[in-house]
Amino acid sequence: MLFPQLPEDVLYQILAYLDLRSLCRVSQVCRSLRRIVNRDVVWKKIAKGFLNTGITWNGMDIYHHIPLKERVKVAQNWSNGVCKRAIPLKWKTKLLPWLQLDVDVLYLCQAAQIGAYHLHRDSRRLQRNPFEIYSGHEGDVCRFVLTDSHVISGGSDGRILVHSRRSDVSWGLSGHSQEVNCLDSKDGLIISGSRDRTARIWTLTSSSPRATIAMFDRVWSVAISPTLSSFVTGTACCENFSPLRIWDVERSACVCILGSEFRRGAGVLDILFESPFQLLTCGYDTFIRLWDLRLSPQKCVSEWEEPHDSALYCIQTDRNHMIASGSSYYGVVRLWDKRRTQCLQFFQLSSDNVSSPVYCLRLSSSHLYAALATSLHSLDFRQNPTGIR
Repeated sequence: MLFPQLPEDVLYQILAYLDLRSLCRVSQVCRSLRRIVNRDVVWKKIAKGFLNTGITWNGMDIYHHIPLKERVKVAQNWSNGVCKRAIPLKWKTKLLPWLQLDVDVLYLCQAAQIGAYHLHRDSRRLQRNPFEIYSGHEGDVCRFVLTDSHVISGGSDGRILVHSRRSDVSWGLSGHSQEVNCLDSKDGLIISGSRDRTARIWTLTSSSPRATIAMFDRVWSVAISPTLSSFVTGTACCENFSPLRIWDVERSACVCILGSEFRRGAGVLDILFESPFQLLTCGYDTFIRLWDLRLSPQKCVSEWEEPHDSALYCIQTDRNHMIASGSSYYGVVRLWDKRRTQCLQFFQLSSDNVSSPVYCLRLSSSHLYAALATSLHSLDFRQNPTGIR
């Protein structure tokens, strides 16, 4: 029996032992083998070891509509820093923009408005004009989040606005006395944090907060756990309190304090759950930290330091090995491999004479989008890598 005539399940078992280069060589033997090698099941093990292939730590496939072989091609460029840079949008006034990405639509807040921009399905080119604008705040939008049915924003006017994505209906939630610096929402639950030193718990059906928590410090970041039973707050760390605390949603009580050696002013600017028991944080003390809630809360399990002593404004992750971070000077974006201690790649997006923080980052399988004070930048990693045909 010839090799291509073996049952497919046996072929898959054999191919699972091959590395990237060997698979590529096998695919060039004949058409029937190429057809088998190109299937996602053959590439899944290899893809899990690469950066940003869409295969998460638990094996879930985020980008199942894109062939895995194609994603492994692009993943080599993420590791090697090979990309094409572009500036899809510029504006004259310095702002604190925020981004959200939903498949083929990029949401960008500029001052008091949130614009929704189409991304061309193939070229990923951003349309110049938004097809939808969400407005209503009397001040700038500080943060906003997307759910399946709503755009929820917090503004410098202290209000939270809920916009339906399916109709023109919108309504406001009032309660904070100062700007809403951060918010998160999942399954009808909304958590907000403010400069007024409170965190508030809301639901989509309520007109007033379900609970108000006195934080005794400005709240810079919040994140709801995937289990919806708890949330994390990050504060400015200007008082004698740890900036990272975990709260029970039902009881509105602090259940855990993370870390014990934060210096004064080491505020936490971004929080991201990797899983129900792992989260990433970053902030003014220049560190990205990975916390495992199953272990001791006093010490993180891993940390990565920004080498130029810059505050880290935002982080994003592929939910497996890669972290992308945005720093406070010269629009520097760094790519990190969790399996290494040193930075993997870095990109300086603003010029030497115009310094701007990277306020927000968003990732797709092939692109990185970064919002700076006066421009939106994109990095396209779909270049022609070597080694895969």
